[in-house]
Amino acid sequence: MFGKPKTEKLSYGIVGLGRFGAALATELASADADLLVIDHDEEKVRALRELTDNAIVVHSLDKKTLAETGIQNCDVAVVCIGEHIEPSILTTLNLVDLGVKKVIAKATSAEHGEILRRLGAEVVYPERDMAIRLAKRLESTRVLDFIQLSEKINITKFAVPDKMVGSTVAQSELRGRFGLNIIAIVNGKDVTESVHPDYVFRSGDCMFVSGSEDNVNRLSAWIDG
Repeated sequence: MFGKPKTEKLSYGIVGLGRFGAALATELASADADLLVIDHDEEKVRALRELTDNAIVVHSLDKKTLAETGIQNCDVAVVCIGEHIEPSILTTLNLVDLGVKKVIAKATSAEHGEILRRLGAEVVYPERDMAIRLAKRLESTRVLDFIQLSEKINITKFAVPDKMVGSTVAQSELRGRFGLNIIAIVNGKDVTESVHPDYVFRSGDCMFVSGSEDNVNRLSAWIDG
C-alpha cells in the first residue's frame, strides 16, 4: 500500500496509463515526485516500474480496491481514463469518497466533463487544450505557446520583438496599454521570475504574460504591426 510520504513534496496518484497517463507519470517521475500509478494492463504497469516503485496492477476500480492501493494517501489523484466514460465517472466518485484532497479527471466531451465537475473533480481536456494551444501558435507567428487558465485569463509566451529591446518594462507599458502582466522572462537558461519595472529587455528574451485573449491579440497585432 502507498503510504503517506514523510517528505514535504506533494504526492500523486495516477489511474490509467494510456498515452496521457503514461506521459504525465513520466514527467512527474522526472521531477522526482512521490508517485503511485495504477492500471489493469500489466505490461503498462511494468514499463512504469522503471520510474516508480509504486506501480500497481488492479483489475477493479471499486472503492475497496482503490483503498487497498493507498491512493487515498496521495495529495492529488488524476483519473486518466478517457476512452470509457462509465469507469472514469465511477473512479472519480470513489476517489472523492475516499477523501483525496484534490481529484483531477480527464474528460473527452463537455457532457463528460460536467458530470466529473459535479462529482467534485477538477476537469481537464487534454486533446481540446492541445488543439487550442496549436491554433494560437498558428494564428500568430509571435505566440510561442499558450495556456488557457480560464475563460478570461490566459498565459501566453511571446518572443520579445526588436522594437522593445533596450527599453524597460515600465517604458513598454504593457499593463497600461494592453492590460497584460509580465509574470516571467526567459533568455536561454536565465529565468527572471520577479520582473521589476526597471528590467531592460534583451535580444533573445521571451516573456510570459497573463491576461485576456482580447488583450493578448492586441499585443500580438501591435508586435506584428
